[in-house]
Amino acid sequence: MNRRWTSGNRFELLENGEQFFPAVFEAIRNARTEVVLETFIVFEDKVGRELHAVLIDAARRGVTVDVLVDGFGSSELTPDFIGSLTSAGVRLRTFDPKPRFLGMRTNVFRRMHRKIVVIDGQLAFVGGINYSADHLMDFGPQAKQDYAVRVEGPIVADIHAFARSAITTGDEPRRWFHRRPAVPRKHELPRAGESDALFITRDNRDHRTDIERHYRIAIRAARKEVLIANAYFFPGYRLLKDMRKAARRGVRVRLILQGEPDMPIVKTAAAMLYDHLQRAGVEIHEYCARPLHAKVALADDEWATVGSSNLDPLSLSLNLEANVVIRDRAFTQHLRSRLEELIATSCKQITAERLPRQNLLTLVRSFFVFHFLRRYPAWAGWLPAHVPVVVAPHSGDAARQRDAQTMAGMAHATESTDTP
Repeated sequence: MNRRWTSGNRFELLENGEQFFPAVFEAIRNARTEVVLETFIVFEDKVGRELHAVLIDAARRGVTVDVLVDGFGSSELTPDFIGSLTSAGVRLRTFDPKPRFLGMRTNVFRRMHRKIVVIDGQLAFVGGINYSADHLMDFGPQAKQDYAVRVEGPIVADIHAFARSAITTGDEPRRWFHRRPAVPRKHELPRAGESDALFITRDNRDHRTDIERHYRIAIRAARKEVLIANAYFFPGYRLLKDMRKAARRGVRVRLILQGEPDMPIVKTAAAMLYDHLQRAGVEIHEYCARPLHAKVALADDEWATVGSSNLDPLSLSLNLEANVVIRDRAFTQHLRSRLEELIATSCKQITAERLPRQNLLTLVRSFFVFHFLRRYPAWAGWLPAHVPVVVAPHSGDAARQRDAQTMAGMAHATESTDTP
């Protein structure tokens, strides 16, 4: 896939489900030829049911609809939900489906964590928002705070080609009446704005460190400011080192992390790093209104990224992820204003007085934490290294027999799980 910067794009920041879901569902309703959708989670709640309805409607009016969901994140989909999609013509695939063992899911590692939508090869959405009601404010105190972008312009060609490959590489032959729409090339898509953009992914073969590398490039190049909002924060040693160096040379480095986490261990892990970062001058703010699910960042006046990648061992060393990197002053300023509002209204700053006092136990713990952070990319290869597959799920017993026809190769986007 082309990893070069592409000019002439337009990005619209979408905050939470209130902005994201209507934009995506309306785009699907207006699709003329093709919908390609990848997501980690679809739940059968009011959001999942609306997605279900618009996908079925699109397929019934002749739009080619391809959907890829993760076998861990979307493991609760019922046969009726799946069957009505496939009966309408939706080509649904599951990444790495696995049977439960003693009631527990076994496909814990190497998840397909991307969230991508492409409409007619002309419009795309990339971000961190899943299709579930907990991304809406009316869900209550556990509603998630998160972001995505609506994308127009030549960069959509890269996103489209990647998403198409992820779902369809190695698929069964198509008859003439099932032909897929042609993938537009960059030069065929008109300029939509002034943003330069780069679409970057993380996999377990060819692009293991691309997302982390672009974070590090931006942090090392920053002269005034770095602002990161990230839900699951336990980055590698090199990324931590770059943050500390930036703060020490006078860059204002601010982190917005979870104060009311959906998983308590997330806050515990991140808090182990607070003293180490603060000693270098990094500011830490905990978002306390509700769980933070964001995966966004900015540096100085013109660099920003939005996507699915957390800054933790799963996202940086195991999962399949996708981000867009954006060079655009107006977009970066808008993202900054939204994040600074979070800091002003819903965050508490962690100061030295709030940290526990250092003792022998915390010093020993820090020693092991930092050695883990230094080494975990290599250790990740010791985790279960089965080859994930993409399976076409079916609702009937006879059709289940056909599920043995899997795509074990998964060239390019879905990727085999070589040792990271």
